[in-house]
Amino acid sequence: MRSLPSRSLAMAALVTVTVTLGACTGPSTGSSDPGNLTIGAVDLAAAGCPADIRIATNWFPGAEQGHLFQLVGPGYRVETESEYSISGPLMASGEYTGVDVTIIAGGAATFEATPPDRMMYDDPSILLGFVGSDEAVIHSGDQPTIGIFAPLEKDPRMIMWDPETLSDVTSIADLGRDGTTIKISPGETFAIDYLLDEGILTDSQLDRTLNSSFTPFVQAGGSIAQEGAATVDPYVYEHEIGDWLKPLTYELLYDAGYPNYASVVSTTPENLESYEECFTALVPVLQQAELDYFADPGAANSLILEVVDTYDTYWVYTPGLAQYAVTTQLETGIVGNGHDATVGNVDTERLQGIVDIAYDLYEDDDDFDLLPGLTAEDIFTDRFIDPSLGF
Repeated sequence: MRSLPSRSLAMAALVTVTVTLGACTGPSTGSSDPGNLTIGAVDLAAAGCPADIRIATNWFPGAEQGHLFQLVGPGYRVETESEYSISGPLMASGEYTGVDVTIIAGGAATFEATPPDRMMYDDPSILLGFVGSDEAVIHSGDQPTIGIFAPLEKDPRMIMWDPETLSDVTSIADLGRDGTTIKISPGETFAIDYLLDEGILTDSQLDRTLNSSFTPFVQAGGSIAQEGAATVDPYVYEHEIGDWLKPLTYELLYDAGYPNYASVVSTTPENLESYEECFTALVPVLQQAELDYFADPGAANSLILEVVDTYDTYWVYTPGLAQYAVTTQLETGIVGNGHDATVGNVDTERLQGIVDIAYDLYEDDDDFDLLPGLTAEDIFTDRFIDPSLGF
């Protein structure tokens, strides 16, 4: 069992958007030499892709990023000084594509807690970044992005509770009905604002003090609920927090009515035009990588665990948690084909719903910069998606 302070800090950081990391030390490390790789059926270099396709995620490595780690070939290098990243030959179903890929632990995992959309504007070498569809809307005026591949069908964010103590609760709406206290992080907005606006929850029941300690939830004896990630927190509480070790029940915020697409692989409008041929070749590789990962996640999960261990931060990841995250994504529909038989595209009507929600909530809010007249087509394009690829 992992030490509780390390795990609790990692768990709380998962739902806190303002984390500042201390300086990290240690040289880059790498795997064995890749040798002479021969380009296979997909030649991303010939398609005009950069020699190193840099992708910023929104967190430390985990199974939610399995499709990216599926891309990494032999001879990879792990960086811990200038950034937390892994670089290596970009492989398409085991064949070299002529370019490298770098997966950067972005968002709250960066030294300055910089979100991936901001990272792309601050550092033009970053071609792609994970951007939630709600984030794409509220930043559409000052740092616009366009999604080209949606690896997650549902947002993993959820609210969880103890089914033994709150035995009459089966949904987030029930928590709102009963006035149950819900611990959330101080900076949580978006989905919570939506639930408040819809009258599903009330502000008086929200405890915005979720931090690095699991103790308040444990000491409450199951009388309160707490936000988190469905792919992490239920497993952690049941298997890794010695003072709890009981199953929890949860409902995804998506299933409570918030139709967000999370972690959409996105780029800037300028890149969309400059790298059209590249994206035409690359996006089907991303689609196939997701299918390959969930068909056999073992190798990519081993790499994820190795990289997390090399980073040596507060983020703790175990083989059991990795397998739980894979299973949970499949069983709950967090990954899947969604509205049709294709993986990685979006339902335009659903996406327009998140645009409309964001405008209702934030159009007159000076903290956000929403482009007037925005539509779903402005924040996602399926022009690069191969409709024949699906689960």
